[in-house]
Amino acid sequence: MSKSAIRHKSLQEFLAERGYATIEELATRFGVTPQTIRKDINTLAAEGRLQRFHGGAGVPLGSNNIVYDQRKSMFMDEKKRIGELVAEHIPEGASLCINIGTTTEAVARALLNHQGLRVVTNSLNVASILAQNATNDVVVAGGSVRHRDNGIVGPSAERFIREFRVDYGIIGISGIDEEGNLLDYDYREVAVARTIIDCSRHVYMVTDNSKFGRPAMVRVARLGDLTALFSNGPLPSPEWETLVRESGAELFLA
Repeated sequence: MSKSAIRHKSLQEFLAERGYATIEELATRFGVTPQTIRKDINTLAAEGRLQRFHGGAGVPLGSNNIVYDQRKSMFMDEKKRIGELVAEHIPEGASLCINIGTTTEAVARALLNHQGLRVVTNSLNVASILAQNATNDVVVAGGSVRHRDNGIVGPSAERFIREFRVDYGIIGISGIDEEGNLLDYDYREVAVARTIIDCSRHVYMVTDNSKFGRPAMVRVARLGDLTALFSNGPLPSPEWETLVRESGAELFLA
């Protein structure tokens, strides 16, 4: 096997584990120039074996989201830092509504030592994390449980959440496009996320930086509907930071 073929195989394996990496990260990891990595990415993307993004590459994307167990193992350190950064902006005793997602679960873990939180969620995983603190009041929406991630979706979950008015809505997302649209894959999950936005005084979106430029089918909202966006920095390009700030949303980078 040639050196380039060995590198291509290793590159795929690394991205399958990591999810996304920048050109600079890949060049450093494999000891080659950025130009060589770009050539590798172009070759593998043409064969459908990875996805090319602005400034980097990631696992192939289609009309379906990456399976939950795989997403959970991606960007673990970054999600932890994002969660900790969000927790710094949530006062004790606050009321929150938190939706489904591996990054929102990281936020829940970071909030575990906050006292007296009142939490509404459609994620059994989020509920089980925050219920470990006996001072928290955790309420779970009713509806159909999605087996792959323990999320609760459907009209009954929407109706339940609509009965509340909370201080902070914390939502995850699957993609953000160049027009500032926040995107996801499951229309049932999107409907619940929209309800959380409507019922929250402040809306915090949490997402790792691989979601910028990532396609998904269903529009949840726009950047301008957010109070703040929390991600890990740097963003894939300066243009994304400009887009967020021009929308009126605050940007916090872990």
